[in-house]
Amino acid sequence: MARRSEDVVIDLEGRDKGRVFRITEMPADQAEWWAMRAWMALSKAGVVIPDSDTEQGMWAVAAAGIPALSRLSPMEAKPLLDEMWECVKFIPDPTHPLVGNRTPMAQDIEEVATRMLLRMKVLQLHIGFSPTGGPLNSAGTMAGTSPAGPPAGTSLPH
Repeated sequence: MARRSEDVVIDLEGRDKGRVFRITEMPADQAEWWAMRAWMALSKAGVVIPDSDTEQGMWAVAAAGIPALSRLSPMEAKPLLDEMWECVKFIPDPTHPLVGNRTPMAQDIEEVATRMLLRMKVLQLHIGFSPTGGPLNSAGTMAGTSPAGPPAGTSLPH
C-alpha cells in the first residue's frame, strides 16, 4: 500500500490563502525513529507524556502538541522540525498538481500561521484520528483542512 498523502489548500486569511501543499507521510521506520527522538527530547525537557501513551509513537507527540516542541532546545528541535518539513511539498500550479512539486522555498510561504498549520497537518496525516480518540492504521481517514486538535476525550499532558 502506498504512503498516504493529502493536498492542503490554505484557507487561513493572509498572503498564503489559496496556496496548495501536498503532505506525504514518512515511511514507517522513519516515522518511528522521528517519534522516538521527539518523545525522548520532550521527556528530557520536562513534558509529561503518560506511560500509556509512550508506545503510541507520533500519537504521543501529537497529544503533547506542536507547542510542546517549543520547550526543546533549538539544537534538539531543529532536526525534528526539518525532518517533519521533508513531508511538505509546494504545488505551484494547482491545475497541474503533479507538475513542479517541490520543497517549499522561503517565498512560497509568507505567514508563520501557514507553517504551523502545515506542521499540524504532517502530524495529523501520520496519526489520523479515530472516533474513539485513538490513532488509526493505514486504512484510516484524515481530518479536514483546518487544525482539528486532538479528538474528543483525549487528554493533553501537562
